[in-house]
Amino acid sequence: MRADELDPDLAAAIDEIETPGPPAWSDLSVEAARGLEDDLFSGPPEPPVADVRDIAFDGPHGEVPVRVYRPEAALGEPTAGSRALVHFHGGGWTLGTLDSVDGICRELAVRADAAVVSVDYRLAPEHPFPVAVDEAAAAVEWTAETADALGVDLGRIGVSGTSAGGALAVAASFRARESADHPAPAGQFLLYPIAGHDFETDSYRENADGPLLTRDDMRWFYERYLRSPVDAANPYAVPLRAADLCDLPPATVVTAGFDPLRDDGVALAERFEREGTPVRHRHYPAMAHGFCSLADRVPTAEAALSAVAEDVRERL
Repeated sequence: MRADELDPDLAAAIDEIETPGPPAWSDLSVEAARGLEDDLFSGPPEPPVADVRDIAFDGPHGEVPVRVYRPEAALGEPTAGSRALVHFHGGGWTLGTLDSVDGICRELAVRADAAVVSVDYRLAPEHPFPVAVDEAAAAVEWTAETADALGVDLGRIGVSGTSAGGALAVAASFRARESADHPAPAGQFLLYPIAGHDFETDSYRENADGPLLTRDDMRWFYERYLRSPVDAANPYAVPLRAADLCDLPPATVVTAGFDPLRDDGVALAERFEREGTPVRHRHYPAMAHGFCSLADRVPTAEAALSAVAEDVRERL
């Protein structure tokens, strides 16, 4: 699955990021890692969208901030019937803010003609599993309940996420499948999702030292997210531990060749296919973890983000 060489445009972008010599997440305190993540991934508000609003809803553990993006196509009367994505940022359930994921949410809003609801769920270790899962499911429910006010069609609400956010998107789909009280997403759009808990896969061994994400980083994230080793057997924390992956919303799964999470994403897509959940697997062998956040500098990342947006348009 791995390419012989990292994409040269991506390699140049990674060199630019890593030239100052930022330490690995696993070498930092949680507070320092959060500050570094914000410095690396927060940027100017590009591309422009028609409307951005910071609001909040009452969730199961308190108020949950969300940022709602609407492109021109999603503006107008509540009956406009726009599609919507409820988006969950990455960061190993430990890092990440609305600002650090602002760029990719804007890109999805514009490219997919979708209202995007970016969710600032509570982070570990202060709020370990299953708090983020509870808030992810509640965000989908809130979006459905306020669909008219948001100007979106109740039947065209999907979930999306990068890395840990991809795991939360799947968990929200599990919650809907197992409870009639939770609205079912119309699609899942999973960018290099965290799906497993086996650190000895081929992709973990090949990419133990990165780039952009290491095996030690993933161990560090899980140690802060899970309350105990028992949680690693819970499919709401580790999607590949689910007994079955049938009867879930149609999915797009994006994987990258130079990503420790590659094999887990591949296994997730293969299980979706085998167990009856419609899936489109988009694999980019010369890319690394998080590459879609570099769409402004890496043509392959730009193409991948456009392909995901086309899937959103098709399925929602």
